[in-house]
Amino acid sequence: MMKKLLICLLSAFAATSAMAQDATVAVRNADGNQKIHKEIYGQFAEHLGTCIYGGLWVGPESAIPNTQGYRNDVLQALRDLKVPVLRWPGGCFADEYHWRDGIGPRSERPKMQNNNWGGTIEDNSFGTHEFLNLCELIGCEPYISGNVGSGTVEELAKWVEYMTSDGDTPMAKLRRQNGRDKAWKVKYLGVGNESWGCGGNMRPEYYADLYRRYQTYCRNYDGNRLYKIASGASDYDYNWTKVLMKQVGTQMNGVSLHYYTVSGWDGSKGSALVYDNDEYYWTLGKCLEIEDVIKRHSDIMDESDPQKRIGLMVDEWGTWWDEEPGTVRGHLYQQNTMRDAFVAALSLNVFHRHCDRVRMANIAQVVNVLQSMILTDTKDGGHMVLTPTYHVFRMYTPFQEATYLPLDVKCDEMKVRHDMRKAIDETDANGFRTLPLVSASAAKTKDGAVVVSLSNVSLDKAQVVEVSLPSSAAANIQGDLLTSADVRDFNDFEHPQRVQPVSFASSKPGKEVSVATADKRQPLKITPVKGNQGKLRIQLPAKSIVVFTVK
Repeated sequence: MMKKLLICLLSAFAATSAMAQDATVAVRNADGNQKIHKEIYGQFAEHLGTCIYGGLWVGPESAIPNTQGYRNDVLQALRDLKVPVLRWPGGCFADEYHWRDGIGPRSERPKMQNNNWGGTIEDNSFGTHEFLNLCELIGCEPYISGNVGSGTVEELAKWVEYMTSDGDTPMAKLRRQNGRDKAWKVKYLGVGNESWGCGGNMRPEYYADLYRRYQTYCRNYDGNRLYKIASGASDYDYNWTKVLMKQVGTQMNGVSLHYYTVSGWDGSKGSALVYDNDEYYWTLGKCLEIEDVIKRHSDIMDESDPQKRIGLMVDEWGTWWDEEPGTVRGHLYQQNTMRDAFVAALSLNVFHRHCDRVRMANIAQVVNVLQSMILTDTKDGGHMVLTPTYHVFRMYTPFQEATYLPLDVKCDEMKVRHDMRKAIDETDANGFRTLPLVSASAAKTKDGAVVVSLSNVSLDKAQVVEVSLPSSAAANIQGDLLTSADVRDFNDFEHPQRVQPVSFASSKPGKEVSVATADKRQPLKITPVKGNQGKLRIQLPAKSIVVFTVK
């Protein structure tokens, strides 16, 4: 067990530890002027572990129920999630992937070794056709990560032609020979991945020149318009962004950013399942630091792009724990508890607040890898389980394409150590992060409803939250509550519904909503305040996430 963290509660919280605390959430602007891009709810599928093989793809001959080789259970789960965009084939894998190995008859495709992730031998049965057809089946935009690290300009240019040309061109002819007559629509193209690391260990100046060269030959064919994304920084590398903005500028439509909630890159990262309360709070403090990172990168981008034409694409984010004991080393299989669900909810609220610059985010990853939506196996006809993180993403779907409503949130806070692996002077203010106990977001949907998310991260104390919204007190309320008896609870194949949301709705306009929880002393209660239109008084249970609409 890692060394216990020192947690200092701020004054009011410490003085009234046995009582529910008051918080206020007030909408500043009843109209708003920024759209929450649906692509913020993007997913990421890398050739890593069993994300592709066994997760998304089992092949058409599999005994596991499938459609054209894709698992039926996973297909339906992703459709229910309204996945807007899916990134593939990596990740680090992308810069060793040569697309021609993954086309043509599957029995004739060459095998390859996945040098980045466990040395696994792959048969390339899942390639360009399989990925782009999957995107059509679930109704999402494909996001292709191109090989800059070990590939050539010609290779990437011809891949774009193969996918998107409908003309009488060499690559379009090859695609037709392989069974696809009409070109696909491919909007998002990543020109390399993590070029500062596994994508080539490059300096930003060198990569900037490479980007300019590669993107030049990635053409727009037959009405397909590429949104070209440069390989951006890892979390705190602000110089990388500065160099790209200066040397690449408007030749890119977007620049990526990677940020993981991880304790460090050397040694143990900690267990996904076994952690104490202090480690839980540290995790949420670390996840919220992404907001400062986004702000600093955005400020750099604003210097030369004040109109915010270039998007910031957080195309890898989420928790990273040690692999589950007994799983394959290098396959990054980890379980998923309510702690991960809070990381998802708090991070999505941050992305909402910065939707003027953040145009996309892709959580890592969609199936069986890191902070996944879905866990699968291939035993006895195959099993699937939805994780707490999946439920958060499903609950948050009303935010997609809604208009962000700025909020003022006042709540109690706590301090958590900045680095849980190092000793620190308790008087050193720089050694601590501040963690608000309530996180919130609000937006107006296209049909005029207001959608609100509220998270109470306290492990044991309900929060009484007064919410002021631009809506009538007599409105109908409906939504979902996600909580559990223990924050360490998770879903597995034996207990697939241990953590799942409870849906609720008001019986009549203006009536109180009450939902029981495992702790009978802490039900969810949403009460319209009499005589105060638009005000709701909410008893928010400990360790709970609530998303509701008011209409």
